[in-house]
Amino acid sequence: MKARLAASAALALGIALGASGCSMLTYQATTEHYDASDGVSADVGDLDLRNILIVSDDGVDGNLVMTVVNNGTDDIDLGVQFGEGGGDTHEIEVEAGSSVTFGVGDVEGTDVIEPLLLEGIDTQPGSLLPVYFQYDGAEGVEKLVPVLDSRLPEYKQLAP
Repeated sequence: MKARLAASAALALGIALGASGCSMLTYQATTEHYDASDGVSADVGDLDLRNILIVSDDGVDGNLVMTVVNNGTDDIDLGVQFGEGGGDTHEIEVEAGSSVTFGVGDVEGTDVIEPLLLEGIDTQPGSLLPVYFQYDGAEGVEKLVPVLDSRLPEYKQLAP
C-alpha cells in the first residue's frame, strides 16, 4: 500500500513539473526590450529618445522624426550629428520634465516643433544612417537610424 501511495505521489509530482516546470528553464522573450515600431531608441543621460527614424524620398535630405523625453530637472540642449564624419551639429532644446516630438503633426500631450531637416544625408531609403546624440554632462551615443521613404501611408506627410 505504501508503495502505491509513493508511486502516486511521484507521478503527481512528475505531472506537475512537466506541466508547469518548463517555464522555469525556457527563455522568456517578454523580458527583453525591443523597439516596437520602425524606429530605434536610445538613452542619453536624462533623455529618452524614442522611435528615431528619418524619412527621405530622394536620399539627399531627410526629416528626422523622434520623441525626446527629458526626465531631468534641468533644461537640456541635445546635439545631433549625422553621417560618418559627423558634419554640422543641430541643437535641440528640451525643457526639464517635458517631451518634444520632432518631425510629425500634433501629438496629444507633447510639444511639437517643426521638422528637423537633415540636409545632405546621402543615404538611400532602406539603409541605415549613423546619428550621434550628445549633450554636456552626458556620454553620447551613436545609433544606426533607419532611413525610410514615404510609400507607407503613415509617412506620406513626413518627407521633406
